Amino acid sequence: MDAPSSTFVLLEKAKAGDADALSRIFEHNRRRLTVLVHFKLGPRERQLAETEDVVQEVYLRAFRAIDRFQYQSPGSLIRWLSSIADHVIIDRGRYRARGRRAGEEARFRSESNPQGPEPADSRTPSRLLAQEEAVARLLDRLNALPEDYRRAILMAKIEGLSTAEMAGQLGKSREAVALLAFRAVKRFRAICEGGQP
Repeated sequence: MDAPSSTFVLLEKAKAGDADALSRIFEHNRRRLTVLVHFKLGPRERQLAETEDVVQEVYLRAFRAIDRFQYQSPGSLIRWLSSIADHVIIDRGRYRARGRRAGEEARFRSESNPQGPEPADSRTPSRLLAQEEAVARLLDRLNALPEDYRRAILMAKIEGLSTAEMAGQLGKSREAVALLAFRAVKRFRAICEGGQP
């Protein structure tokens, strides 16, 4: 295993009860997780549920289960959060199928739910807007890619999967996946440098 990273150190502090460490971990991964959730939802679901609502629910569930998370490598945290996102999205679909409101899923502290977690979002409105604009630009650029390129970038750069893991999921050889990822990144950079979305 690699030498402990700052994420590893922060996770150990969070497991010991350091709420600030956990907030820093979540903030550091917010952009990557937002992009993953956006594409996991798909076009139809994005209209029914806002990506940020899913991200908040993922963080709430991760907060509740942080003691059970085992750090294995630098990419293990985002893969764990991605897995939680899969479950949140499935659960939201089940709620919708039963006719429940999406807001019933994450019950923060209120008069009717005094034991719920306290939402701890101390970010300023201007900082929130800047983050939303950065995520929107990234999503626009990813949407400008062909589907196979976008999927390769999400798997390699956002989820942090190895070429072997990507090959297994895509049903291709490692060499084919490596070439696909290389071409996808090259096209993505061209979009970014060209001032396109």
